[in-house]
Amino acid sequence: MNQADFTYAEGPNFHIGRRREIVAKYPEVRQLMGKNPWSAAWIVGLVSMQWLGSSFLSDAGWLWIVIAAFAFGAFVNHGLYVLMHECTHSLVFKSAGLNRLFGLICDFALVLPSAMGFQRYHLYHHRYLGQYEMDPDIVSHDEARLIGNSSWRKALWVFLLAVSQALRPMKLKATRDVPVWDRWIVLNFATQIAVCALIVMLFGPKALGYLALSTLFALGLHPLGGRWIQEHHVTKAGQDTYSYYGPLNKLCFNMGFHNEHHDFPNVPWNNLPKVNEAAPEYYTILKSYDSWIGVLRMFIFDPALSGYSRIVHPPTPMVVATSPAPTVQASR
Repeated sequence: MNQADFTYAEGPNFHIGRRREIVAKYPEVRQLMGKNPWSAAWIVGLVSMQWLGSSFLSDAGWLWIVIAAFAFGAFVNHGLYVLMHECTHSLVFKSAGLNRLFGLICDFALVLPSAMGFQRYHLYHHRYLGQYEMDPDIVSHDEARLIGNSSWRKALWVFLLAVSQALRPMKLKATRDVPVWDRWIVLNFATQIAVCALIVMLFGPKALGYLALSTLFALGLHPLGGRWIQEHHVTKAGQDTYSYYGPLNKLCFNMGFHNEHHDFPNVPWNNLPKVNEAAPEYYTILKSYDSWIGVLRMFIFDPALSGYSRIVHPPTPMVVATSPAPTVQASR
């Protein structure tokens, strides 16, 4: 049966309550919190890898560029988005400025100037998880109705998810109450325009096309695309968040450990599996996945799933999110 609206819950989401229980029962989990400066080396290495790959493809035919972007570049750029996410939560360095700087460097292979906008709005996702007007991860009613329940429209939506995510903040109450532009976002746009111009000058337009296609696939209709559905689309009544424990975690810096991440947003990617190991009874009872391809296939072809397959919680007072990872709301 087609779902015509979100599922509405009476109370806030459960992550902070579970976090408190785990810390009380297993205080050693606190030792997993902190910074992982090695993420900076991964950022430089992956950006360099993509620039080198784009230079090799500067004279290739477009078919080979598309194949290379799908089979290789998408995995690298998806990894860079995860590392940008680490910078957003200030999990790389103690310095906020250095975290922002390396977030900007992630964009050097992603084409889109997304790091600073992502930093601002992703923190709202954590603080206001499941709150319609404040969580940028929830589609608007108009977008949900546009997606509908048909397979081809859901597939097209996943393919163009980069566009959807770029426009999503427009529905937020925060966008109405807080200026969109600040000096870091302006710097992000200016830097990225200069970087893209440099790539064209050094390697040619096909090199930039390869990087752009890598980003399109990294965010869209690709084996990795199941991650965007896996994280919060409801397939078990009452469960907001879902983890993925399949092999692609090794290529995506453990981003599949999403319940663990929302419970402990101040734990870096390399320690997320250790959270699960420290408190397994809290996670084995939750529904999880072992195949992103399977998640994507399920979403596209199951007529019961749509953009409305999300839990919406009552609103709480807005707090401007301008700094590292906020504390998620109280449990129900």
